[in-house]
Amino acid sequence: MTKQVQQLDRVIIRFAGDSGDGMQLTGDRFTSGTAEFGNDLSTLPNFPAEIRAPAGTLPGVSSFQLHFADHDILTPGDAPNVLVVMNPAALKANIGDLPRGADIIANTDEFTKRNLQKVGYGANPLEDDSLAEWRVHPVPLTSLTVRALEGFDLSKKDAERAKNMFALGLLSWLYHRPTETTIRFLENKFAKRPDIAKANIAAFQAGWNYGETTESFSVSYEVKPAPLAPGIYRNISGNQALAYGLVAASVQSKLPLFLGSYPITPASDILHELSKHKRFGVRTFQAEDEIAGVGAALGAAFGGALGVTTTSGPGVALKAETVGLAVTTELPLIVVDVQRAGPSTGMPTKTEQTDLLMAMFGRNGESPLPIVAPSTPSDCFDAAVEAARLAVKYRTPVMLLSDGYLANGSEPWKVPSAAELPDISTEFAAAPNGEDGVTFLPFKRDAETLARPWAIPGTAGLEHRIGGIEKADGTGNISYDPANHDKMVRLRQAKIDGIAQDIPPLEADDPDGGARVLVIGWGSTYGPIAAAVRRIRRSGGKVAQAHLRHLNPLPANTGEVLRSYDKVLLPEINLGQLALLLRARFLVDIISYNRVRGLPFKAEELAGVIQDVIDSE
Repeated sequence: MTKQVQQLDRVIIRFAGDSGDGMQLTGDRFTSGTAEFGNDLSTLPNFPAEIRAPAGTLPGVSSFQLHFADHDILTPGDAPNVLVVMNPAALKANIGDLPRGADIIANTDEFTKRNLQKVGYGANPLEDDSLAEWRVHPVPLTSLTVRALEGFDLSKKDAERAKNMFALGLLSWLYHRPTETTIRFLENKFAKRPDIAKANIAAFQAGWNYGETTESFSVSYEVKPAPLAPGIYRNISGNQALAYGLVAASVQSKLPLFLGSYPITPASDILHELSKHKRFGVRTFQAEDEIAGVGAALGAAFGGALGVTTTSGPGVALKAETVGLAVTTELPLIVVDVQRAGPSTGMPTKTEQTDLLMAMFGRNGESPLPIVAPSTPSDCFDAAVEAARLAVKYRTPVMLLSDGYLANGSEPWKVPSAAELPDISTEFAAAPNGEDGVTFLPFKRDAETLARPWAIPGTAGLEHRIGGIEKADGTGNISYDPANHDKMVRLRQAKIDGIAQDIPPLEADDPDGGARVLVIGWGSTYGPIAAAVRRIRRSGGKVAQAHLRHLNPLPANTGEVLRSYDKVLLPEINLGQLALLLRARFLVDIISYNRVRGLPFKAEELAGVIQDVIDSE
């Protein structure tokens, strides 16, 4: 039977199952095939916070959403067109996000009476009319996988574990994904267990063949490659991009990279990734706690390295005193905060933008520092390079605010050439700088940047004090003089304020210049805001968009841009932290739109909010 092939411009698929069902691996492999095929894509992994919740329960559901298209896309999609569920818990946890008419591919083998009862189903939803508004495709994934692996020397339990590869094969057939990438991955992953590799490959191919031969799927779908600018591309997650950005910054600055870190979700992957790159002179130190991690990183900076520490919100709180020490010693230090839902432990695997005010003010005393926020997973690379540039040039700690959505999400990344990267090399102090030619003044500042000299410990003639007690201007001697303290506080603030002249101006995307409403954002809200703005413009509405990368200091023209529009809307995944800062600084009546659900915004949701603001004009 020849099956019909239907052309689509985009598809949103969500894989969902128990945390032991391999949904993240399945989604990742489908994404890799999609990236190799040439589609534009965006992903949203969603992990349970529990290390291992009871099998088949709602807290243990893990999902992976992938949006791929033949054109430029900005988000993982608001709602899936296809939901693949491995058990009743996955169905119940995700059915509320599924639009009417969407497809459900369900593993019927797991819809047993016991599993149904675990999540509160009184009857099997695959057999009653409760799913009538969706197109349900019942597939016995588990038993089909076991049957496909009968010729292998595997227990039934081990054979069942390959059901995610069967599902991946089926979906790969359904959407014409290349198979070679997954086969090579399985061969490499299980190189030391060739029997397991062959079994997983067989399950994957069996899923593909099932799609080709079954009457349950009479149509397959094709999404053509997206037009992309010439270059070398790879699929990359935010944490990977950030790690590569730090390595690139190390090379460009000609400084060895030292990472002092303590594992914490969702930042740990940066530590894992950097530990693979010793050939670039990267040293990674897994400390016994957050304070030790930042202390070691600051010590490395004192010793002449590019010092970095990575963490999430709770860890930033613990690191605050040492970050304050970096402010007063005026040493370069990069503090990466991959934000997650709080307060306290909060929801470790969910995303938020709630650490901005902590980054701004979460230290004792007047302790200003630059804050940089990437906007997409691939932009984490450029943000890391920029954070390093500011830290080295201005001798200051820099806070880089990523978040869980960016860290775990992925998209195509055009690999830059070395020539495209900024030169951020620096010169260490090599000789005394006092007027007498003998004295070294550790706090004699550069006239342009106000940065102090960076002197490597042990350099002859450059001995100087270091520590957290206030220092005298120029000499660096301990000082309790009130006038000196006032001067040093103002100098440190002026140094950070001066960075505004060294960063790009804020640009408003306003195609015809006729918009009266500006939507401004920061961090990971870029994609949903931009997608919502596109929707409004397609329907004939006029709206401008601006996005902030530098949050402290703000671009020099920020106030001018804000005052150029009648209304300014600011969506944030917090209760209005940037809005508070902009109102106070520029006296502009910012319209806040806030949600704190541990989830990114949906484009449709923001489009409705934008339209309401336009209509209220």
